[in-house]
Amino acid sequence: MAEIRLARVEQGQAKVKNVPIAVTPEGFWCCPSPVVFHKSLKSQNPLNKAKPSSSPPPPPQKVTIQKKPVQVCERRPAPVPPRSMVSDDQQYVVPARHQGGTSMVTERSERPKIENLPRKVAIEFGEAGTCDMKVVLLGKQGFCVKLSVHRDVLKEKSNFFADKLSVQSDLSCLQIDDCEDVEIYVETVGLMYCKEMKRRLMKQSVPRILRILRVAELLGFTSCIQSCLEYLEAVPWVGDEEEAKVVSTVLRLQGEGVGVNPVLKRVFSDITKAPNDTLSHIIKLVLTSKEEKGRREMKTIVLKLLKENNNVPSHSGSPDICKEMIYRSCRSCLDSLLALFRQAAALELADKSSSNKEPTVKLIALEADNLSWLLEILVNKQAADEFAVIWANQQELAVLHEKLPIVSRYHVSCISARLYVGIGRGELLPSKDTRQLLLQTWLQPLINDFCWLQHGCRSFDDKVVEEGIGRTILTLPLEDQQSIMLSWVGSFLKVGDKCPNLQKAFEVWWRRTFIRPYVEGQGNNNVGSDSSFFDVV
Repeated sequence: MAEIRLARVEQGQAKVKNVPIAVTPEGFWCCPSPVVFHKSLKSQNPLNKAKPSSSPPPPPQKVTIQKKPVQVCERRPAPVPPRSMVSDDQQYVVPARHQGGTSMVTERSERPKIENLPRKVAIEFGEAGTCDMKVVLLGKQGFCVKLSVHRDVLKEKSNFFADKLSVQSDLSCLQIDDCEDVEIYVETVGLMYCKEMKRRLMKQSVPRILRILRVAELLGFTSCIQSCLEYLEAVPWVGDEEEAKVVSTVLRLQGEGVGVNPVLKRVFSDITKAPNDTLSHIIKLVLTSKEEKGRREMKTIVLKLLKENNNVPSHSGSPDICKEMIYRSCRSCLDSLLALFRQAAALELADKSSSNKEPTVKLIALEADNLSWLLEILVNKQAADEFAVIWANQQELAVLHEKLPIVSRYHVSCISARLYVGIGRGELLPSKDTRQLLLQTWLQPLINDFCWLQHGCRSFDDKVVEEGIGRTILTLPLEDQQSIMLSWVGSFLKVGDKCPNLQKAFEVWWRRTFIRPYVEGQGNNNVGSDSSFFDVV
């Protein structure tokens, strides 16, 4: 809480005129609008000085002194700042120069600087003339607000004021120094006089309500805190930043005995159902959807959100549970895909018409797309090594692949291509045997479908796939590299550009096979001759 100081208004201090700002339906003087405070602060800026006037200064005012010697002040109108900088509701008072032993002040005072003017606003709450206490707020920027209030209202609404008045019941003036938010402090005190607080808060923004909530917490204004919480529970929060501010502010009030749960239920659930069960249900809905556009958009959204989840620390054990759930879906899709391939192969043998094959072809494309999506999730979770093992052992699927036309099977080759790209980028690290089996089982089917993928699949990037295949081959022992490269050379010489271009990988293999041994041999010979030379010497 800001520093509290008890003070009484002494005689001789500059008086501040009570300025009525507005009258509410409840019959109390309303706090000034934010414009009043901002205008007053702007008017103190030295950069906003008024233009000097060419007219001579006004004549000095005469003040008659009473018999008893008292302090005499000369009141002069303050210089007018630029237009729209000062509100008509503000009046600045400057103490005059004192001169003892004279009956009249004729000395002309110097024109005060704008930045040295006092910044004061007076506000009266309740019915005019009935206030029995003053509260003086001193802002950190030098802004001063004097509130004329009723001690009974403050004691009833605020625990803070009740504690202060219980110590000194006849206190007439309470000064609060270093107020961080004078404007909201005044508004919060005004809400103590309001009967329908929720209606008064209705048109406020969420950031302003949070400011009111902080001041109400400092003052122990329980009814205002509750009204602010009801407002926050009902109004939408715009953006992640605003939501984070609301949640952090409300969490701080959990131990204050106010009802924060309705607000927090928007972001925290009391349901005992595990989040992984919900995620499993969402993935199942996406995988079984037959509407192409909706399924494609939801796959993009879920994949993006799961990527964000990977950057957030999770509870122990939950990644393994999620991984198991995804792999169950992968196996289910693989079983469906294998059954569809068998069905499509049987239709090809029976030489059925294309109309009979079309439903099966669409289902094959759907299941292959589902597998590609699940593989992408596993790659983002760095858990795709097991998928590479499963896919490398799909020999029956690879055999059936050759029996189907390209238009029915090419979606499956996209899965193989993604695995090669992932291995080439280091996104998954399967064993040597798995990499070798993966190339042995699926490289030739991919080569057969490569031309179709280049021209018939918009998401297929042939350069990236060629680089991934080449890097995967180069991770194998040199003997295995040789057998795969010789097989590729034969295919490339037959079909040319219809085959993946692995020339970069071929050059690396060539240097490893033919140049490196010679260079190393020459180096060993040179080392041997040098050593013999030194022995002779």
